[in-house]
Amino acid sequence: MKVTAIGTGYVGLVTGACLAEMGNHVVCLDVNPEKIRVLNDGEIPIHEPGLLEVVRRNVAAGRLQFTTDVDMAVQHGTLLFIGVGTPPDEDGSADLQYVVAAARSIGQRMTDYKVIVDKSTVPVGTADKVRAAVKEELEKRGLGDMAYAVVSNPEFLKEGAAVDDFMKPDRVVIGSDDEQATLLMRALYAPFNRTQDRMLVMDVKSAEFTKYAANAMLATRISFMNELALLAERVGADIELVRRGIGSDPRIGYQFLYAGAGYGGSCFPKDVKALVKTAADNGIPLKVLTAVEEANERQKRVLVDKVVARFGDDLKGRRFAIWGLAFKPNTDDMREAPSLVIIDELTRRGATVAAYDPVSMPETARVIGPRDDVTLVERAEAALQGADALLIVTEWKEFRTPDFDAIKSTLKAPIVFDGRNLYDPKLMKTLGIDYLGIGRG
Repeated sequence: MKVTAIGTGYVGLVTGACLAEMGNHVVCLDVNPEKIRVLNDGEIPIHEPGLLEVVRRNVAAGRLQFTTDVDMAVQHGTLLFIGVGTPPDEDGSADLQYVVAAARSIGQRMTDYKVIVDKSTVPVGTADKVRAAVKEELEKRGLGDMAYAVVSNPEFLKEGAAVDDFMKPDRVVIGSDDEQATLLMRALYAPFNRTQDRMLVMDVKSAEFTKYAANAMLATRISFMNELALLAERVGADIELVRRGIGSDPRIGYQFLYAGAGYGGSCFPKDVKALVKTAADNGIPLKVLTAVEEANERQKRVLVDKVVARFGDDLKGRRFAIWGLAFKPNTDDMREAPSLVIIDELTRRGATVAAYDPVSMPETARVIGPRDDVTLVERAEAALQGADALLIVTEWKEFRTPDFDAIKSTLKAPIVFDGRNLYDPKLMKTLGIDYLGIGRG
């Protein structure tokens, strides 16, 4: 099938590459010429395990190409996936200007039946806005009777595992009220459903709602455990043992029950805010999700609270090592990363920071800019030099079994603040390291 993916970020690029992998002819469109240059040079503008290999393989096979030519991209695809950004507005609502602009571009150029697929995470009612934008542009051209369909197909991709998630989906949600569009979407996703039909077809608004509901539920589990961790620490319980105890209940399960330094990224913070705003606009205050958001903002400061409790509020002359900057492992994404809050809180109190991340150093440098109080180092061990303590913020695999003797001998004092509970407190005590985790009693 002929497919166009509009936008070459996490959603658009993964979607386009994985659909090409199944034999479709895919054109990926982006208005950013630098992104297209990078892609045409055989590289990718994001860090996502396995994606580069898929992109290169399908470009070589002639099934995948990249362009800034809007006319060509719209004419190419029967199915046009909109995978552009929906950043939060100041009031928390999703900014749909890029989605609507993409829809208008389609309406200005289409000459035959198109299925326009909302792949971006968008609030309920977005398909109506897309449909109206396309219709308006067609009417300007005197083509108001031209047939087209607007479908919701929300993505459920985890950064760091997006290729696997797309190739082996646990569900494919399709929101459609057009029979022909539904048949085309079924045919497109058939190769991903050979062993089991994972496709869930529903009305458009329910599909749009499903994506927000899923992310809000996962964010709720994280904030719930983070709140319990604060209480566990106060009463002397170990939240890791509690996690195992409740996770063994099949009604609960183990996923997203890890206490830590708060969630970040491009999805959970934005989607919780957007759902809360949608509810407020409809006169339904979501008290639970409002509390989830508040709890997460507090959790991003928990490690700093522990540092202040140990060293005092005035941190002038103190230096801290930070391991992990991206909001999660296996990505270079710094959006809403807890590390940014931690760095700002430490330096605001007069401290300096030496920070290391296996992947996100260039992105971190871009986000924070040149700073005298923050040094980005190329090796984890280098961050320890002259530091008063180590803070672990992101749970990269290489941090799971470090050289504890080196940590102990290199730091000014053997103090570790672990925002991801990577280590056994009893082991750390045996090693002579002063260890402060999250909710470890």
